[in-house]
Amino acid sequence: MALFCAAVGRRFSVDLYGIRTNGVTVIHSSFTATSGARLPLYRHYSSPKSRLGIGLQIVSRLQGANAKYELFLQRYFPRFYVLYHTFTKGIQLLFQDAKEVTVIRTRMLTNSVEVQDLPYRDMEKLRQFRRDMIKAIPLLLISIPPFANYLVFVLMYLFPRQLLIRHFWTPQQQTEFQGVNHSHRAQHHWAVLKGLESAGSHVKDGRLKISLLDLCNKVQSGVHPNISDIQAIRGLFSGAPLSIKRINANQMRQLCPLFFLTPRLPTPMIGTRLNSHAIELLQLDRALSRHGLHQLDDSELRRAPQQPKKAMKKTMTPTTMRTKGADEAETLLITTVLWRAT
Repeated sequence: MALFCAAVGRRFSVDLYGIRTNGVTVIHSSFTATSGARLPLYRHYSSPKSRLGIGLQIVSRLQGANAKYELFLQRYFPRFYVLYHTFTKGIQLLFQDAKEVTVIRTRMLTNSVEVQDLPYRDMEKLRQFRRDMIKAIPLLLISIPPFANYLVFVLMYLFPRQLLIRHFWTPQQQTEFQGVNHSHRAQHHWAVLKGLESAGSHVKDGRLKISLLDLCNKVQSGVHPNISDIQAIRGLFSGAPLSIKRINANQMRQLCPLFFLTPRLPTPMIGTRLNSHAIELLQLDRALSRHGLHQLDDSELRRAPQQPKKAMKKTMTPTTMRTKGADEAETLLITTVLWRAT
């Protein structure tokens, strides 16, 4: 009965408003007015603000229904709620990253800014977003065929570290996977150091040879290397026998797992990827030196390149990127290995 009265009241108010604009004083005709006669009046007197208000009401009701659904899952299906919350939060973070990357790319095109001149956070954002997309796009392509998305969900549940990007990991998984990645790197440190020691035995300069072998022995015994010790041998990595272009295929493949690069590629491709990755590390290191370590938060400190800062002092310009920059990048690559091995 209350709903009927409310409906009649709404109908009466609308028709009465239309009757008064037409100058009609008979009220009884309002109850017999058809819906077709009221539509022109509604279109005439409705405003964009009222339509916007209706849209906001719909959105608010959907948000309320979603909040009730999440509360239901959290109460009765807590494990599924964790996965659901992580997935929805990951989608939001992924779209936010895409928006930020678009802004950075637009600013680069507008202001003619090169990648090596970007601030540290912008450079790291572009680098991480590219890595995430390389990891996510194959999974999206697999899910295109009909009913293949169910298989993708099973694979995502069974192999989250290999298939999912960091946005879709739970906090527990992030901590666990960081430990797994660190242990995976640590398994290859000994082989890399042995290969570096074996190649160092062919160095012709006696002083540099002794310095390199002594540094390898310190790292293998658990002593953290000093920056001065690394700077003393940096010249060895710009030519034979320790340059990336001069080391053998086995040493290249031993370096790949330390930087999450696949070693199952032809040797020339591995050398190219190692060189480009080294230049990328060098650009990040320089941007981080400009930014300052004191301005990083805890999460950025964990992701920052773990090499000794200010080990390379020369400035890098676009014209020297392929010459001096490449040599310093190779030095930085091996320096990172020595720095992480302890």
